[in-house]
Amino acid sequence: MKGFVFILNSILLGVGLAMDAFSVSMANGLADPGMKKSRQVTIASCFALFQFAMPMIGWLCVHTIAQQFQAFQKLIPWIALILLAFIGGNMLKEGISGKAEEEEKEEEEEAKHLGWGELIMQGIATSIDALSVGFTIADYNAGMAFLASLIIAVVTFFICMAGVSIGKQFGTKLAGKASILGGIILIAIGLEIFISGMIG
Repeated sequence: MKGFVFILNSILLGVGLAMDAFSVSMANGLADPGMKKSRQVTIASCFALFQFAMPMIGWLCVHTIAQQFQAFQKLIPWIALILLAFIGGNMLKEGISGKAEEEEKEEEEEAKHLGWGELIMQGIATSIDALSVGFTIADYNAGMAFLASLIIAVVTFFICMAGVSIGKQFGTKLAGKASILGGIILIAIGLEIFISGMIG
């Protein structure tokens, strides 16, 4: 029974934490309606990796440098806002200014949106609040913390795969407007993380 509750809690935690990553995955799908399956897997894997790493890092911080970690927590909403506003702002700028050359530069712009640098920034921005999960799982031993983080990562992977697929479908219909909408979504997610973090 305890094992079932542990797995269920981890799955629910994963679903909750993956919502920002899901939205960003949708924005990525919007920006690249012709995205290959391998790129979808790369995006989902990147988000899953960060969602695995952050709770583990949080757990380690709680068990080693708890006071410093609590001070750092105040910066989390700011970091998420800055990263997502930067990425979203770039997408908006490209979407608005690049309309005339959009068809010619489509592949180059898609590569920019989905480059490793941007993916890593998105991964950090959408998972940094998962550091706080270190407090939630502080009473777990190392093995349980690892398993909980792994479950969160698996849940995130499948949710992000769905997010990219949904974004691709809408991106095909929206054509040139997709990059603008994707940028607005990213900025909105950054604001949501910031506001909820400051209120919480």
